Amino acid sequence: MYLLTREASPQFAKPITVRVIRELTDRHTYYDWTWIQVYQLDRNGDAIDRRELFVRPAGLRLVPPPGGSRSPRRRRGTTGSDR
Repeated sequence: MYLLTREASPQFAKPITVRVIRELTDRHTYYDWTWIQVYQLDRNGDAIDRRELFVRPAGLRLVPPPGGSRSPRRRRGTTGSDR
């Protein structure tokens, strides 16, 4: 997940959070800019829109997912080696 602010592009005066699907490398752009395809996320981390955005990759800020990690955790005592 990334936070897009004015550092990524002037269009983000109001920051948005996105999940990047892919970079669109077949499009020609200015130096240090690129097109990306993303899902725009709400505050819960759920996709609310699919968008193509023109951004400066150096301006994308990595943010942790809401509610911490979504990966499952192993519980202590669930394997034979923990007994």
